[in-house]
Amino acid sequence: MEIEFEQLIELQRLDYEIRQISLSLKKIPSQLKEIDAQINSHIQKVEQAKENLSQNQKKRRDMEAQVQDTKEKILKYKRQLNTVRTNKEYASLLKEIDTSQEKVDSMEEQILQEMLKSDEIKEEIKETEQKAEQEKEKLNLEKEKIQKEKSKMEKKHQELLQERKNLVPKIPSDQLNLYNTISNKKNGIALSPVKGEFCSMCHMRIRPQVLNELKEGNKLILCENCGRILYWLKKSA
Repeated sequence: MEIEFEQLIELQRLDYEIRQISLSLKKIPSQLKEIDAQINSHIQKVEQAKENLSQNQKKRRDMEAQVQDTKEKILKYKRQLNTVRTNKEYASLLKEIDTSQEKVDSMEEQILQEMLKSDEIKEEIKETEQKAEQEKEKLNLEKEKIQKEKSKMEKKHQELLQERKNLVPKIPSDQLNLYNTISNKKNGIALSPVKGEFCSMCHMRIRPQVLNELKEGNKLILCENCGRILYWLKKSA
């Protein structure tokens, strides 16, 4: 029986390339997801900086409102100074005025600090936005590159599948079935060339009688160790 070694070898080559492309295509969604996550991370940094500025401005408004309320109280206390009748009441009002003024001074100092902090946050927003835009541009280019590569791989994948479809009918069914059975068990590698006197996959020495039978090429011989289909690797190959 003539063994279609060339077709079997070609089939294994096609299956290997198909499998490798399939594995690469499976990785692409996670790669794109990771890029999107990085883009979102830069966007979130900008949003966080803007939120910090918003909180800063709200804090200043709240303190400014408290300062205004306290100043109005001070004016009220000062007007009451003209109406009190006892020294004790007068001293009490003066104390309230002093305490309130200290509060105003302290809060105005805090407002000033928040204003300075606001300037720092605005500068941070500017820098963060610039960096985010640069990173987004770079990452989007990377996404575009991956998408183009994906299209190429999908096209190549279809071409290889068609080649396989055209090749399979040329291989006798018993040889094809044996190939598929071993391929499924051996992670897609069903054939192993014999180099010198050894199986190239498991490096098991091949018995002289088996070597002679391989050179004749009239039957399928399995490696006694790894169970793959052996074939004689000619020097020209």
